[in-house]
Amino acid sequence: MSKPFAPGSVSLRLYPHLDLPAPAIVEELRHQARLAEYHGFDGVMTSEHHGGFAGYLPNPLQLAGWLLEAMPSGWAAPCPLLLTLRPPALVAEEVAWLAARFPGRVGVGLAAGALPQDFEIIRVDTDDLARHFAEGLAHVAAYLGGHETGLLAGDPAIAACRESPVPVVSAAASTTAVRRAARLGVGILFDSLATPERCRRLSDAYREAGGRGPVILIRRAWIGEPPRQRVDDQLDVYREYAPPAAQAHWQGEQLLSGEDATEVAADLADARDRAGADCLNLRVHVPGVTPGAAREQIAALGDEVLPRLRAMEGLAGWR
Repeated sequence: MSKPFAPGSVSLRLYPHLDLPAPAIVEELRHQARLAEYHGFDGVMTSEHHGGFAGYLPNPLQLAGWLLEAMPSGWAAPCPLLLTLRPPALVAEEVAWLAARFPGRVGVGLAAGALPQDFEIIRVDTDDLARHFAEGLAHVAAYLGGHETGLLAGDPAIAACRESPVPVVSAAASTTAVRRAARLGVGILFDSLATPERCRRLSDAYREAGGRGPVILIRRAWIGEPPRQRVDDQLDVYREYAPPAAQAHWQGEQLLSGEDATEVAADLADARDRAGADCLNLRVHVPGVTPGAAREQIAALGDEVLPRLRAMEGLAGWR
């Protein structure tokens, strides 16, 4: 079993099919997590938005626990979880206790957030958001890295992190963010629309600053003819709220697709290498994709692309 965010790991992003009733949404996500593990993915990631925002749920950490229960051995990570909506100590406690239930199978990725609706619903002020995120990330990194000596040190799950740290990554879209991650000893996660060239500049800055954690590249992937209109519609939604600084480095949909699994694997390997990443996180879901289509893609990518990807020169040593 690969550890969360281990070099060479290939994980799957899972998103809810919000046209289903709530109980069915949960069961479908659990089914897709089991399917991903069965077909060779190392783990799964969940992410966060609130108020029924298309394709997202508000509880990525709770969802990760449900998925871990459904998978015999794969790992799960809320990645990213919006740290600015929660007290950092509470995040650390809950992640540490989930890791106590599933040793070696839990990671966490953290982000500041940008969707105004999220902050309005939780009634959190967005003033000085970057500073609050930086301070919170420092605390969570210390707690889950086993360096806590304050009031939380007596918590058994936090104390266990001294021997078994929980891997932490930070969403990163700027040189400041990657240098901060390097200083705190956490990895970095790139957004799915950033070009490999932009990611490479940031990953190089991360390594030059002493960063030794995982560098994770998210890419959309599809075997066959992808649902391009649905992808384009989703990107339009992202453009409505993403910060201009992030959008400045977007180019196209960063979707790697084709009928030939070998070509898709080669394209993923090329994107990973050009980005300077050591982990891949794949996404097939966009709003409107049916559960059946998502299941088919999970199986096809796992059976046809992942073995070729892992066998390619430069990737064979990942596992």
